[in-house]
Amino acid sequence: MDYSMRYFRRFLYFSTFLVFIFTSILTLYYGKETFHFETGTVPTQAQGTVPNTHHNNYQHHFVLIPEELDNDYWRLVEQGARDAAKFHNVYLEYLGPKQANTAEHLKTIDMAIAGRVDGIITQGIGEEQFNHLVTKAKEKSIPIVTIDTDAPESERAVYVGTDNYYSGFIAGKAIINDTTGRQHVAIVTGRHDAPHQKLRVQGFMDAIATEKRISVLTVEESNITEIGASEAAHKILKQYPSVTAFYGTSALDGIGIAKVVSNLKAEDNIYIIGFDILSETLEYIENGLIEATVVQFPYQMGYESVERLIQLNEGKELQPLQHTDTKIVHKEDLPLDPATMSGGQQP
Repeated sequence: MDYSMRYFRRFLYFSTFLVFIFTSILTLYYGKETFHFETGTVPTQAQGTVPNTHHNNYQHHFVLIPEELDNDYWRLVEQGARDAAKFHNVYLEYLGPKQANTAEHLKTIDMAIAGRVDGIITQGIGEEQFNHLVTKAKEKSIPIVTIDTDAPESERAVYVGTDNYYSGFIAGKAIINDTTGRQHVAIVTGRHDAPHQKLRVQGFMDAIATEKRISVLTVEESNITEIGASEAAHKILKQYPSVTAFYGTSALDGIGIAKVVSNLKAEDNIYIIGFDILSETLEYIENGLIEATVVQFPYQMGYESVERLIQLNEGKELQPLQHTDTKIVHKEDLPLDPATMSGGQQP
């Protein structure tokens, strides 16, 4: 019996080892097939993007990995990165999960490392596996720039993006300045576990901490979707009829909140401050349903992240925190064209 059990265990260990080796080989192979190409050539196996036909040769090959591919905010980041890539003769790929998915995000980073790209731009993830991948990339001389969300505990080279704590803080100051009397605030945040969302909430909380007339009733999650924000707003209005204000911490939160408030004809009594300048957000500000929004500069983030990777490839030492612009926009600041809100230099 003991001999049979030992034999079975040895067989199990050996099988597990073979599966591990096979999986590692597949990751290396497909990573190389997906990403790798020799400097000066146009890759033919790249997935998900069309090569920049303005140049026949490229100096670097970078990969931009967003939180989710089809998010309007991340498309602005992509636009900035592509413009910088075109200007600096860089081949850029835009790859990642179609909807926020940490496992898929991490897998894409691992594939890019296996493909031996020249640099990776990615949203930071507050998980040990992410830190491990950043270290793995560094060991292979692949610099990683975190964008939008930092991972300061990792060995990332540089963070390019909003000071998320500050953005929450100025949102809190805005509601103080824009309102009078007692305010009962509900916060709708993209994801409870997202580091940048946590900072936006914490900054807001700290800003209003000494303002006795303003209190926070609840913090609900939207899962970074408009329908999720609408569901959260509907739940809040039902459970907390005393709510007088909403703060949405991700790009679609303000829109989802505004739609519910409008449908319930409660706009005259509800203050809403959102995040980012999607066209629908600006329309709601124009008609007075959303009072204000925190403006980030996603185009600037994308553009500058490519430039920082180029500098890192050239061996330059950079300050680890490269904060982009942030401000509050009200109706009197309109009209405002999202396409012009680059915040940085364009070629």
